[in-house]
Amino acid sequence: MNWDIVEGNWLQFKGKIRARWGKLTNDELDLIAGKRLELLGKIQELYGLTIEEAESQIQFFEKQVKHYKVHADK
Repeated sequence: MNWDIVEGNWLQFKGKIRARWGKLTNDELDLIAGKRLELLGKIQELYGLTIEEAESQIQFFEKQVKHYKVHADK
């Protein structure tokens, strides 16, 4: 998945991110603002994971939302 799609449509993806990583607050999600490295670091910090474990979780998430279609009119 091209992460630029997530970053460009962050408001639409925030709910999916929050559903997957429930410890993330709305304020943290606003600060992350679709930046993959920021998300990676915050997941690592909140869940006590290694960078590799956090990366693996993000990659799995990317595969899950791979076919998500963004509608410009929403």
